Amino acid sequence: MVVLLLLLGALALWAASGLTWATEAVQRPGAAATTVERSGADVAPQLVPLAVLCAAAVAAVVALSGWVRRVLGAVVLAAGLGAGWVAATTGGTPLPKAVALLGAVLVLAAGVLLLLRGQTMPRLGGSYQTPAAAKRSANPDKDLWHALERGDDPTERS
Repeated sequence: MVVLLLLLGALALWAASGLTWATEAVQRPGAAATTVERSGADVAPQLVPLAVLCAAAVAAVVALSGWVRRVLGAVVLAAGLGAGWVAATTGGTPLPKAVALLGAVLVLAAGVLLLLRGQTMPRLGGSYQTPAAAKRSANPDKDLWHALERGDDPTERS
């Protein structure tokens, strides 16, 4: 769930950075007035780095565990607050601001989930044991299950 929230939040922040936030009429001496469109990357340049941070946090979520994952949750929560602040305080048209606020809410939700439940979430490679650690196991039932996970036939006698 956290990975999905982070991916959707990063996507929304990135999309908001590409939308037109403002249009300005520019008058140049000796030329007609032209209209210049300003994207979210121009008006709120923080959106792209925050989106990249959220995308990178996806890899960190599956790789980390324990208290370090809670620290990551605090970082993600701060990124969500920052994105919300940028979206709320930056002038612009309603649609890009709404997309940025949606991204901020998704990132905030991911940060809260990581803080509250980060230690109980599974970790990538969490069931891996080194060969030496596998030999030291004193629980025969556990050894049978590990043999099945490896694809060995625990009923064969060697």
